[in-house]
Amino acid sequence: MQRLSYASGTSDFPLLGETIGENLRRVAERFGERDALVEYATGRRWTYAHFDAAVDEMAKGLIASGVAPGDRVGIWSPNCAEWVITQYAAARAGAILVNLNPAYRTHELAYALRQSGTSLLVSATEFKTSDYRRMVEEVRPDCPQLREVVHIGTPDWAELIARGRALDDGELRAREAALSCDDPVDIQYTSGTTGTPKGATLTHHNILNNGFSVTELLGTTEHDRFCVPVPFYHCFGMVMANLGITSHGACIVIPAPVFDAAATLAAVQAERCTALYGVPTMFIAELDHPDFASYDLSSLRTGIMAGSPCPVEVMKRVVHEMHMSDVAICYGMTETSPVSTQTRIDDDLERRVSTIGRVAPHIEVKVVDPANGRVLPRGQAGELCTRGYSVMRGYWREPAKTAEAVDEAGWMHTGDLAVMREDGYLTIVGRIKDMVIRGGENIYPREVEEFFHAHPDIADIQVVGVPDPRYGEELCAWVRLRAGAQPLDAAALRDFATGRLSHHKIPRYVLVVDDFPMTVTGKVRKVEMRERSIALLGLGDASAGPAAS
Repeated sequence: MQRLSYASGTSDFPLLGETIGENLRRVAERFGERDALVEYATGRRWTYAHFDAAVDEMAKGLIASGVAPGDRVGIWSPNCAEWVITQYAAARAGAILVNLNPAYRTHELAYALRQSGTSLLVSATEFKTSDYRRMVEEVRPDCPQLREVVHIGTPDWAELIARGRALDDGELRAREAALSCDDPVDIQYTSGTTGTPKGATLTHHNILNNGFSVTELLGTTEHDRFCVPVPFYHCFGMVMANLGITSHGACIVIPAPVFDAAATLAAVQAERCTALYGVPTMFIAELDHPDFASYDLSSLRTGIMAGSPCPVEVMKRVVHEMHMSDVAICYGMTETSPVSTQTRIDDDLERRVSTIGRVAPHIEVKVVDPANGRVLPRGQAGELCTRGYSVMRGYWREPAKTAEAVDEAGWMHTGDLAVMREDGYLTIVGRIKDMVIRGGENIYPREVEEFFHAHPDIADIQVVGVPDPRYGEELCAWVRLRAGAQPLDAAALRDFATGRLSHHKIPRYVLVVDDFPMTVTGKVRKVEMRERSIALLGLGDASAGPAAS
């Protein structure tokens, strides 16, 4: 009898039944003199004792400012130490943190503030071309529930902290004692590459346990130092990094406000980091940096690559050239806190470079037929679903959209196409919406991208479907070349693939580009790539043909 594509995650460790504030206080009592937080660019650093005290001060400041349990506190800033302090202080005060994408413009900012009902906003003043002060003032008339704005590094911030110092410690302790680990603590807006962003509402239990689980599987101890170049506003930064790190008494190292390959490599070297996080495009940029060989990365042993599928060749270089022998692949989504599957540090190289791992502890996963919801036999592609402690409470104030994503049995439908192997490890073969149907043949762009990553002149490649009047769809490859590479066109790609890849999987069109359209979290905006491909290739008339749905 064929085994079905279902697995549940066993565990050697129990779930944590405490709030984020309680967990930090317990860890700080144990590891008070160890480094908790380092901001490499400014040289500022906090021990656990100092960090816990800073969190207390701000939590009291929020309470003194009228923030009640369940009130929404927004954070809108690139990565900085104050972002981390705000994250833990809001949790300790019983507030719900609203993570705002630093790349938001006024329309997006106003929508998120209004939809979440944010009453107090912590914001940067400016960064690069973003004038946060001006944008906040522009949207305030449209956000009547926004009572106060606190700008980091200004008298606003100092005043908030001063209010906290004047508040009796007993008020904070009473607030903490009334909290439950099942209370909502965070609202994260999905990328919104299509449609209006939705606010995934996550609890203390959701994200504290997911962060702890992810880093526990890396073998994390209080001696580890994690370089975190991924944005805090996303689950990768605030859960898999911050909560995963502090729940083990390890150290968070912030290399720069936004990703910078040189700053990341320099921070690893200077702080002797043992772990490095990133999406594949970040690791590619680090490996391709002209001074890469000059940095001493020998302290690294582990880390996580996640956010989008990792090219096999990139993973191999990370293991061998960056000394990250224990690097893990994680898979998940904001709505599941985020991680559902992960490779293990004792997995062989094939599993760690070719799969997204196996089911995480205390989680269930299954692969189903998208048409009828039935669990498929192992080896067949279908939609990946996940269930367990990590599934969100729902989309904030959107019960209908919640019901579309989470079924009556509690399964979160990811929209990703996956295959569960006989050994229980999973591979992602694409998105249901990204799958290309060419002349009746189903093509998963991920497979094509993996193949062409072995081309010596290709640094990165993304494949999308474009309309074709004869076949319904054809493949278009966006290619980023390595420095000094020879020019590349469709004919050259075809020559490389002929005899090694089925002919219908070889891209008909090739666009050589400097960059891909990306979200801040490092996900490629394939919807935008398809639209731009159609315009650049003059395929507008073909759009009326029998393109895949």
